[in-house]
Amino acid sequence: MKSAIISKRKFLLLAIAFFACHSFTFAQTAKDVFTNSETPIIYLGIDFTKAKMIDFLTESQFDMRDKNFPASNEVVITEEKKYGLKEAFHKSYIDHDLGPVSNRNSKINAEEIKSTNTADFHRLQTSDIETLVRGFDFGDKKGVGLLFVCEGVSKSQKSAAFWVTLIDMKAKKVLMTERMEGKIGGFGMRNTLATGIKNVLDDIEKKKYAEWKTKYSN
Repeated sequence: MKSAIISKRKFLLLAIAFFACHSFTFAQTAKDVFTNSETPIIYLGIDFTKAKMIDFLTESQFDMRDKNFPASNEVVITEEKKYGLKEAFHKSYIDHDLGPVSNRNSKINAEEIKSTNTADFHRLQTSDIETLVRGFDFGDKKGVGLLFVCEGVSKSQKSAAFWVTLIDMKAKKVLMTERMEGKIGGFGMRNTLATGIKNVLDDIEKKKYAEWKTKYSN
Protein backbone atom coordinates (compact mmCIF):
# COMPACT_ATOMS: atom_id res chain seq x y z
CA MET A 1 0.00 0.00 0.00
CA LYS A 2 2.81 2.38 0.96
CA SER A 3 4.64 1.76 -2.32
CA ALA A 4 1.42 2.38 -4.22
CA ILE A 5 0.98 5.75 -2.49
CA ILE A 6 4.58 6.70 -3.28
CA SER A 7 4.06 5.70 -6.92
CA LYS A 8 0.94 7.86 -7.12
CA ARG A 9 2.84 10.80 -5.64
CA LYS A 10 5.65 10.38 -8.15
CA PHE A 11 3.13 10.24 -10.96
CA LEU A 12 1.45 13.43 -9.77
CA LEU A 13 4.79 15.23 -9.46
CA LEU A 14 5.80 14.12 -12.95
CA ALA A 15 2.42 15.22 -14.32
CA ILE A 16 2.71 18.63 -12.66
CA ALA A 17 6.25 19.05 -14.00
CA PHE A 18 5.12 18.07 -17.50
CA PHE A 19 2.24 20.52 -17.61
CA ALA A 20 4.37 23.27 -16.09
CA CYS A 21 6.99 22.77 -18.81
CA HIS A 22 4.28 22.53 -21.45
CA SER A 23 2.75 25.80 -20.29
CA PHE A 24 6.15 27.47 -20.21
CA THR A 25 6.85 26.34 -23.74
CA PHE A 26 3.81 28.15 -25.06
CA ALA A 27 3.94 31.15 -22.72
CA GLN A 28 5.24 34.02 -24.82
CA THR A 29 6.92 37.18 -23.59
CA ALA A 30 8.84 40.00 -25.22
CA LYS A 31 11.85 38.78 -23.24
CA ASP A 32 11.75 35.49 -25.20
CA VAL A 33 12.20 37.41 -28.44
CA PHE A 34 15.06 39.63 -27.34
CA THR A 35 17.07 37.19 -25.22
CA ASN A 36 16.88 34.10 -27.40
CA SER A 37 17.77 34.43 -31.08
CA GLU A 38 16.16 31.05 -31.70
CA THR A 39 12.71 32.17 -30.54
CA PRO A 40 10.68 32.05 -33.78
CA ILE A 41 8.46 34.90 -34.90
CA ILE A 42 5.95 35.06 -37.73
CA TYR A 43 5.78 38.27 -39.75
CA LEU A 44 2.12 39.19 -40.25
CA GLY A 45 2.60 42.28 -42.44
CA ILE A 46 1.23 45.82 -42.28
CA ASP A 47 -2.30 46.40 -41.04
CA PHE A 48 -3.79 49.53 -42.66
CA THR A 49 -7.26 49.31 -41.08
CA LYS A 50 -6.51 52.30 -38.81
CA ALA A 51 -4.41 54.24 -41.32
CA LYS A 52 -5.10 57.77 -42.53
CA MET A 53 -3.45 59.03 -45.71
CA ILE A 54 -3.06 62.72 -44.92
CA ASP A 55 -2.96 65.44 -47.60
CA PHE A 56 -2.80 63.02 -50.53
CA LEU A 57 -5.42 65.05 -52.38
CA THR A 58 -5.09 63.71 -55.92
CA GLU A 59 -4.44 60.02 -55.25
CA SER A 60 -7.27 57.51 -55.52
CA GLN A 61 -8.30 56.04 -52.19
CA PHE A 62 -9.54 52.94 -54.04
CA ASP A 63 -6.09 52.43 -55.56
CA MET A 64 -4.62 52.84 -52.11
CA ARG A 65 -6.75 50.03 -50.70
CA ASP A 66 -6.79 47.69 -53.69
CA LYS A 67 -3.30 48.19 -55.13
CA ASN A 68 -0.89 50.17 -52.95
CA PHE A 69 -1.58 48.55 -49.58
CA PRO A 70 -1.17 44.98 -50.95
CA ALA A 71 1.92 45.98 -52.97
CA SER A 72 3.68 47.57 -49.99
CA ASN A 73 3.00 44.44 -47.97
CA GLU A 74 4.32 42.11 -50.64
CA VAL A 75 7.52 44.05 -51.33
CA VAL A 76 8.88 43.46 -47.82
CA ILE A 77 8.76 39.73 -48.59
CA THR A 78 9.68 39.68 -52.29
CA GLU A 79 12.62 42.06 -51.84
CA GLU A 80 13.78 40.55 -48.59
CA LYS A 81 17.45 41.52 -48.90
CA LYS A 82 16.61 45.17 -49.50
CA TYR A 83 14.21 45.54 -46.58
CA GLY A 84 16.18 43.44 -44.08
CA LEU A 85 13.38 42.15 -41.88
CA LYS A 86 15.55 39.34 -40.52
CA GLU A 87 18.47 41.65 -39.88
CA ALA A 88 16.26 44.16 -38.07
CA PHE A 89 15.06 41.52 -35.61
CA HIS A 90 18.34 39.56 -35.46
CA LYS A 91 16.84 36.32 -36.77
CA SER A 92 18.37 33.84 -39.18
CA TYR A 93 14.90 33.12 -40.55
CA ILE A 94 11.41 34.63 -40.20
CA ASP A 95 8.27 32.88 -41.36
CA HIS A 96 5.51 35.05 -42.81
CA ASP A 97 1.78 34.88 -43.36
CA LEU A 98 0.16 37.95 -44.93
CA GLY A 99 -3.23 36.28 -45.35
CA PRO A 100 -5.01 37.65 -42.26
CA VAL A 101 -3.73 41.20 -42.86
CA SER A 102 -4.62 41.07 -46.56
CA ASN A 103 -8.15 39.98 -45.67
CA ARG A 104 -8.54 42.78 -43.15
CA ASN A 105 -7.08 45.45 -45.44
CA SER A 106 -9.36 44.44 -48.32
CA LYS A 107 -12.41 45.31 -46.19
CA ILE A 108 -11.32 48.88 -45.41
CA ASN A 109 -13.91 51.52 -46.27
CA ALA A 110 -12.04 53.40 -49.02
CA GLU A 111 -14.08 56.55 -48.39
CA GLU A 112 -12.47 56.87 -44.95
CA ILE A 113 -8.82 56.44 -45.93
CA LYS A 114 -7.91 60.01 -46.90
CA SER A 115 -7.68 62.94 -44.50
CA THR A 116 -6.75 66.61 -44.51
CA ASN A 117 -6.46 66.80 -40.72
CA THR A 118 -2.82 66.86 -39.57
CA ALA A 119 -3.92 65.71 -36.09
CA ASP A 120 -4.77 62.31 -37.59
CA PHE A 121 -1.05 61.55 -37.73
CA HIS A 122 -0.91 61.36 -33.91
CA ARG A 123 -4.21 59.94 -32.72
CA LEU A 124 -3.69 56.27 -31.72
CA GLN A 125 -2.73 54.99 -28.29
CA THR A 126 -1.49 51.66 -26.98
CA SER A 127 -5.06 50.74 -26.04
CA ASP A 128 -6.09 51.10 -29.70
CA ILE A 129 -3.44 48.59 -30.75
CA GLU A 130 -4.53 46.19 -28.01
CA THR A 131 -8.14 46.42 -29.20
CA LEU A 132 -7.07 45.81 -32.80
CA VAL A 133 -5.09 42.72 -31.80
CA ARG A 134 -8.02 41.28 -29.82
CA GLY A 135 -10.14 41.54 -32.95
CA PHE A 136 -7.57 39.79 -35.14
CA ASP A 137 -8.13 36.31 -36.56
CA PHE A 138 -4.91 34.34 -36.17
CA GLY A 139 -6.54 31.00 -36.95
CA ASP A 140 -4.76 28.20 -35.10
CA LYS A 141 -1.42 30.01 -34.95
CA LYS A 142 0.61 29.97 -31.75
CA GLY A 143 3.80 31.74 -30.80
CA VAL A 144 4.96 35.28 -31.48
CA GLY A 145 3.59 37.34 -34.33
CA LEU A 146 5.16 40.56 -35.64
CA LEU A 147 2.67 43.13 -36.89
CA PHE A 148 3.12 46.67 -38.17
CA VAL A 149 0.01 48.78 -37.60
CA CYS A 150 0.03 51.85 -39.84
CA GLU A 151 -1.34 54.89 -38.03
CA GLY A 152 -0.92 57.29 -40.91
CA VAL A 153 1.15 58.67 -43.73
CA SER A 154 1.59 62.43 -43.94
CA LYS A 155 2.51 63.98 -47.27
CA SER A 156 3.16 67.38 -45.71
CA GLN A 157 5.36 65.95 -42.93
CA LYS A 158 6.97 63.46 -45.35
CA SER A 159 6.65 60.70 -42.79
CA ALA A 160 4.83 57.42 -42.12
CA ALA A 161 3.90 56.21 -38.64
CA PHE A 162 3.77 52.52 -37.69
CA TRP A 163 3.17 50.75 -34.40
CA VAL A 164 5.71 47.92 -34.27
CA THR A 165 3.90 45.19 -32.38
CA LEU A 166 4.83 41.77 -31.00
CA ILE A 167 1.88 39.52 -30.23
CA ASP A 168 1.19 36.29 -28.39
CA MET A 169 -1.09 34.99 -31.14
CA LYS A 170 -2.77 32.25 -29.12
CA ALA A 171 -3.74 34.67 -26.33
CA LYS A 172 -4.26 37.64 -28.69
CA LYS A 173 -2.09 39.61 -26.30
CA VAL A 174 0.23 42.50 -27.10
CA LEU A 175 3.70 41.71 -25.79
CA MET A 176 5.25 44.95 -27.02
CA THR A 177 4.12 47.86 -29.15
CA GLU A 178 5.93 51.08 -29.95
CA ARG A 179 5.18 53.88 -32.37
CA MET A 180 7.90 54.64 -34.90
CA GLU A 181 8.15 57.01 -37.84
CA GLY A 182 9.97 56.56 -41.13
CA LYS A 183 10.67 59.18 -43.78
CA ILE A 184 8.75 58.64 -47.01
CA GLY A 185 9.87 59.19 -50.58
CA GLY A 186 9.83 57.82 -54.09
CA PHE A 187 7.37 58.13 -56.94
CA GLY A 188 3.84 56.84 -56.39
CA MET A 189 1.97 55.70 -53.30
CA ARG A 190 3.39 52.16 -53.34
CA ASN A 191 6.96 53.48 -53.19
CA THR A 192 5.97 56.10 -50.63
CA LEU A 193 4.70 53.41 -48.28
CA ALA A 194 7.58 51.05 -49.01
CA THR A 195 10.16 53.74 -48.27
CA GLY A 196 8.48 54.49 -44.95
CA ILE A 197 8.54 50.87 -43.80
CA LYS A 198 12.14 50.40 -44.98
CA ASN A 199 13.32 53.39 -42.98
CA VAL A 200 11.57 52.04 -39.89
CA LEU A 201 13.22 48.63 -40.36
CA ASP A 202 16.61 50.34 -40.83
CA ASP A 203 16.08 52.27 -37.60
CA ILE A 204 15.19 49.06 -35.74
CA GLU A 205 18.35 47.36 -36.96
CA LYS A 206 20.66 50.29 -36.20
CA LYS A 207 19.20 51.46 -32.91
CA LYS A 208 15.83 50.28 -31.65
CA TYR A 209 16.53 46.55 -31.38
CA ALA A 210 19.35 47.19 -28.92
CA GLU A 211 17.11 49.50 -26.88
CA TRP A 212 14.31 46.93 -26.80
CA LYS A 213 16.71 44.17 -25.84
CA THR A 214 17.95 46.20 -22.88
CA LYS A 215 14.41 47.14 -21.87
CA TYR A 216 12.83 43.69 -22.10
CA SER A 217 15.74 41.47 -21.04
CA ASN A 218 15.35 42.31 -17.36
